[in-house]
Amino acid sequence: MTRRLMVGKAPVGGGAPVSIQSMCSTKTDDVAATVAQIKALEAAGCEIVRVAVPDQAAAEAVDKIKERISIPLIADIHFNYKLALECAERGIDAIRINPGNIGGEEKVKAVADACRTRGIPIRVGVNGGSLEKELRAKYGGVTAEALVESALGQVRLLNKFDFDDICISVKCSDVPLTMAAYLALSQRTDYPLHLGVTEAGTPSMGMVKSAMGIGGLLCLGIGDTIRVTLTADPVEEIYAARKILRAAGLRKEGVNLIACPTCGRTRIDLIPIAEEVERRLADCEKNITVAVMGCAVNGPGEAAAADIGIAGGKGEGLLFRKGEILYKVPQERLVDALMEEIEKL
Repeated sequence: MTRRLMVGKAPVGGGAPVSIQSMCSTKTDDVAATVAQIKALEAAGCEIVRVAVPDQAAAEAVDKIKERISIPLIADIHFNYKLALECAERGIDAIRINPGNIGGEEKVKAVADACRTRGIPIRVGVNGGSLEKELRAKYGGVTAEALVESALGQVRLLNKFDFDDICISVKCSDVPLTMAAYLALSQRTDYPLHLGVTEAGTPSMGMVKSAMGIGGLLCLGIGDTIRVTLTADPVEEIYAARKILRAAGLRKEGVNLIACPTCGRTRIDLIPIAEEVERRLADCEKNITVAVMGCAVNGPGEAAAADIGIAGGKGEGLLFRKGEILYKVPQERLVDALMEEIEKL
């Protein structure tokens, strides 16, 4: 089991539930826009949020943002260590630094001292794209070993300055490489791990990469907090993260929707029905499994474990509960009837 640290009031590691993170896409010094986006993220299920701090104006916005939100705030720092110091002064909950660009030992010491004094954890966030030149040369490019060495080198430096409140990430856009790095890292440290596949892409491909990389690691028992990185509204990252956690068996809230892929036996227009069911259940928090099946083969039989479900016929369908048929309804009433039964559960 990893160590536990606190990001504001959110526990990370040490057996705590895997937390969901995202990052604002607003300009941080636009306080109103940033707060509005954070509140939307929190409403979707975000538990920790990060903001970019590229300049002094962004750093000076930290306390103004914090006083208007209720989830922990992380400052993402690159290049200028003084911005980390400013954020620490203004009450940030955690700081992310990148070993590839934060600077020399004296700068790391200044950040460590500021964070230790205030009880602020630091995430050592290694990215393949900003890996140190020396490590690229040593390993012939970006490799799992290089990412791990970068992270652990920064950890040793923080430890040298009596700082131990650390979380680690080793991300790149290559899924197998990212997974190999986290696997190696998990065997060499007990610091909590922040999982992600960086620059995963648009929602269609980004979700696939994240489900493979993040979900695969979670199923192996690796990972304490996650961010799904998508080129989209950050709220979509939260929905994706919740789905990954549910699929990995780590979250129980919300509906587990199962649906058959359709085949030549299907005599009902199943695809739009399944899409409508998914849309109408998007905000349902009941811990239930709902089945949308296209025929009798995949209906009450193969979906017998579902709490409630529908199985299509020719212009009509069956409603069933735990494999037991309830009644038959016309196709146009099928979804409404399903929703009515779900309300009773």
